[in-house]
Order: sequence, then structure tokens, then C-alpha cells
Amino acid sequence: MVKHLPASIKHLLTLRNPTTLPAPPLTKLHAVLTSSYRSARDRNAETAWLVLTACTLTTANRPSTMAQLYRFVKPDTASDADSRSIGASANIAEAVNKAALIREAVLKSVILSFAAFNEALDIDVRSALRTESRRDATPQNIESTVERGKALWRSIYAPHAEKLYDKLGSYHPDFIAFIIQSYGAVLSPMPGGLKIASDTSSLADPNQGNLSRALGSVVGIACLRAEERVAPQLISHVFGLLKARDVEGKSREDDWLATDEGTEWVIRTVDDIADVVKSEQEDVRVKL
Repeated sequence: MVKHLPASIKHLLTLRNPTTLPAPPLTKLHAVLTSSYRSARDRNAETAWLVLTACTLTTANRPSTMAQLYRFVKPDTASDADSRSIGASANIAEAVNKAALIREAVLKSVILSFAAFNEALDIDVRSALRTESRRDATPQNIESTVERGKALWRSIYAPHAEKLYDKLGSYHPDFIAFIIQSYGAVLSPMPGGLKIASDTSSLADPNQGNLSRALGSVVGIACLRAEERVAPQLISHVFGLLKARDVEGKSREDDWLATDEGTEWVIRTVDDIADVVKSEQEDVRVKL
């Protein structure tokens, strides 16, 4: 069993920017979070703001900013014995809901920011987040998972869904199967009720963190816009959000997000946040 890295390999891993990039100064980050949140609140799009901000910070690869996001959005969750009250319990339920929505958004995008976000959670909030997976593949649910993935695929890529399916499948026979299963298990809404930022949640909530079809497209747009230089995929998910206007049973927020105005707001808000977060990297390069 290998217990230690060889010295030569250990040295090699110190090269090529091995450390995580620094977060921007707290004042800059707080300013853009405040201004973008106010913009979202004016448009009744707080859930979309929470989702796109989490995905933008995750894709920008600044893990420490996730803790700042959580501290920015959480209500007062005083947890000492003397301060436990109906108000404190309600605040914890609100914080659990927001934490679950952020956690779900990060799951649908990239895993890197999970650790920093998890460490920032209050004990009461962390203990109220579900610990049992709802996505384990079983003989009983695999068919419905795949069908859910195909339905989401058609919803996003129609009228080119079949052509794109065949094209990606030609690259490798397992590639498109993996994508469809991922769409069904991760990117699409889970069966059950959906959650928005103003909701509350608890360990007993079976729908904890469940994001809508439109918000799934917001995840895709935020990640790809923040990543940059992935125009074809970004355009596809922009179309995906616009096509969410045809989804039945949309919330008022989803209905607006799927408009031209709402979709443009999503893109511009991601840009505003990404510009501030990534400016620290440019400052480091100038200093070097």
C-alpha cells in the first residue's frame, strides 16, 4: 500500500498553480451579492438568484466564496439553549431550505465547492439536511429515471433532440447513456413538490432542495457562462430556459425567468457576479 507520495511527484504537484484561487475582498463580494440580490428581489426571482449565484461561484472555482454566500443568505439561526424560540426555530427552517437549495444547485453543477459550503453551515442547519440518497439506482426506479432524463433532453433540445442524441451517441455508445441517466437522476427535478427560496424545510421534508425545470436551466446557464468559451453548450441551455415557458404548472418566478427579459437578467447577473469574483485572479496576475 502506498502511504506517501514520492518526493519527485510531490514536487511536481506544487507546480502549475496547485492552490485554490483567493476570493475577492469581502467588501467587493458583499457589494455584488447585495446589488444582485436586490435586483432579484425586485423581480421576484430570489430562488433563481440563489441558484445562479451558487453555480457561478462554484464554476469560478473560488470555494471560500461559498461560505460567504451562506452567511449572506441565512437568517439569524441562534442555536444556544437560552435563545431557542419559535422565531429561532422558524429561522432555522428557513436556513435549512436555503442551504438545501444551494446544495442541490452545487450538486447539479460541480462538486468542488461542497466542502467549503458544508463547513460554513450551522450545526442546526447541517443536522436538518437529509442524509439518505434519493438518487440510488435500483431495478424499481431505473426506468423512470431514464424516462425522466429523456423527457428533459427533449424539452431542452427539441426540435433537434433526436439528431443531437444520435450525434453524441456516435462518439461513444456509453456517452449518451451516461448523459441521459445524469439528466434523469441529477439535472431534472426529483419526483415530488418543488421548493423556492421563501419556503422552509426540515429533515422530515421529502422535497428538500428540489429545483424546478426552469431552475435546472438556470444552473446550466450559470455554470457555462461563468466557465466561458463553451458557447454551443451555453446557447443550448439558454434555449432550454426559454423553452421552459412551455412547461405546465410553472411558478410565477419560473414564468418570468423563461421570458426573454428573465433569461437576459440571468445571464447579466451571472456576469456581474463572475466579474467581481474573477477580478481577484487578474489582480494576482498583475502582481506576478
